[in-house]
Amino acid sequence: MTLGTIATPPKESPLLFEGLTWREFKAVEQLLDRPGYRLSFLDGVLEIRRRSGEAQEIIKQRIGALLEHYLLIAGFDFTPTGSMTLENETAAVKREADESYKLAAGRVRPDLAIEVVFSSGGINKLEAYKRLKIEEVWFWEDGVLEVYHLREEGNKVYYEKVSNSEEVKGIDLDLLQRCINMVNHVDAIKTFQQALQN
Repeated sequence: MTLGTIATPPKESPLLFEGLTWREFKAVEQLLDRPGYRLSFLDGVLEIRRRSGEAQEIIKQRIGALLEHYLLIAGFDFTPTGSMTLENETAAVKREADESYKLAAGRVRPDLAIEVVFSSGGINKLEAYKRLKIEEVWFWEDGVLEVYHLREEGNKVYYEKVSNSEEVKGIDLDLLQRCINMVNHVDAIKTFQQALQN
């Protein structure tokens, strides 16, 4: 079993263009609809990121494989929604998660969005997800998994960093993080499966 961690490429900053209307953003989005780029929009700011390549895909797929294994065992009626486009013109926001999940039948939008971060700067991702009303957001960055849960207190809506997932109840986040960071995919899955059986 290989216990090292996945090597990550140097971080890149996205291109940011300010002062766009929603209509201008949608026009640019149509022009730049090509593989390898991801566009996000928040409050008139267009963010253009290059996809990070193999390392990001490995982490994204690893998180998905481990999470789906847990969801099956735990009895969730879930639907993987991948990097589906989430947008709301009224809230002036558009975002695509690396992975997303509806965690029960009949959901209109995903309950969980997952971001694999290999870049720095850009729009406020949590603000974007807050406007899209995503209940929980997971960020994997530099080998660390952080979980944020949406809270509502009166008129105040915000994300709180939490130590246990409130949407994927019972999942051992320390075990999950350890397995995500393993070099060998098969070893990561087997280690996760064995731990769940004990």
